[in-house]
Amino acid sequence: MKPTVSNPSPKPTDALTIRMAVPADAVALRRLAQLDSASPPEPARMLVAQIGGDLRAALPLDGGRAIADPFQRTAELVAILAERARQLERPAGHRAARRWGLLRTLRPASGGQA
Repeated sequence: MKPTVSNPSPKPTDALTIRMAVPADAVALRRLAQLDSASPPEPARMLVAQIGGDLRAALPLDGGRAIADPFQRTAELVAILAERARQLERPAGHRAARRWGLLRTLRPASGGQA
């Protein structure tokens, strides 16, 4: 008889959510730290990765160490969190200028009909 798997891999329909941690995440973050053999996270601004409603990884925005569920595939989630943290630390003007540059490239050529 085959053993049952308690944590199946995510289904393609499980949504990935990247968001800022909120106070209601405290219990899940402590559990995640415990699974990862890490110290409980200090109250700080933190990004979290959630799949299908389960917190899988977290990254403090102050540059601290990421915590992740060692029983799940989380290396990609931590990389996504790190990239999002880099995006958030860019100056707001840089993001707006880039957005306007992209919009200009999408603008229809002059003289065309709308």
